[in-house]
Parts: sequence; structure tokens; C-alpha cells
Amino acid sequence: MATHLEEGLCERFHSAVELIGRRWTGAILYLLLSEGTQRFSDLERGIAGISDRLLSERLKELEAEAIVERCVIPATPVRVEYRLTEKGRALGPSIDAIGEWARAWLPEPEAPAQP
Repeated sequence: MATHLEEGLCERFHSAVELIGRRWTGAILYLLLSEGTQRFSDLERGIAGISDRLLSERLKELEAEAIVERCVIPATPVRVEYRLTEKGRALGPSIDAIGEWARAWLPEPEAPAQP
């Protein structure tokens, strides 16, 4: 059984945390895991506060890591969809565990003030 002290694991763990811990990456992964294939505009609508530039940058990073696949559909107009690869879907249990931890340990967000 591997332990947290296994040789080389620290470096690999650090790389993984840096990859999925980048700003907005968790939200992108969560949406793709829960909603399945998404268009850019779907992701943008689903992640309040993300800019076009950052969403595009994060998707390119995830594509470069073979976590997300960009699919161009030759229609009129051309459609571009994003979906998780097998490697990306394998993150599901980890993302679920983070969600469970957050519900158990983080305070409920404050509701916006009503006008």
C-alpha cells in the first residue's frame, strides 16, 4: 500500500495540485463532470465571474494535459465543444471528495443582499 511518504509521490502530488488548483480549473472540471460535454458559452455561463481570456487559457492548459478534449463540429456555424477525456473523468472521485470536504468544513456562503 502506498503511503504519503512514497519516494517521488511528493513531486507528483505537488504537480497535480498545482494543475487542478489553478484559479477556475476546479469549476471547469466540476461542470464538465456534472454536465458532460459543454460549449464555451455554456462553461462561461456556468462559472460566474470568469473572463473569456481565463476560460480560454484554462481550457488550453487542460487540453495540453490531455484532461479535456476540444471537439470541432463542422456545422454552419462551426461548433466547438469541450469534454473530459478518460484521464479527466478519472478526476471525478477527487473532485467529489473536495466537494464533500467543502460541505462539511467550510461555512455556507452568504446570500447576496436583497434590494
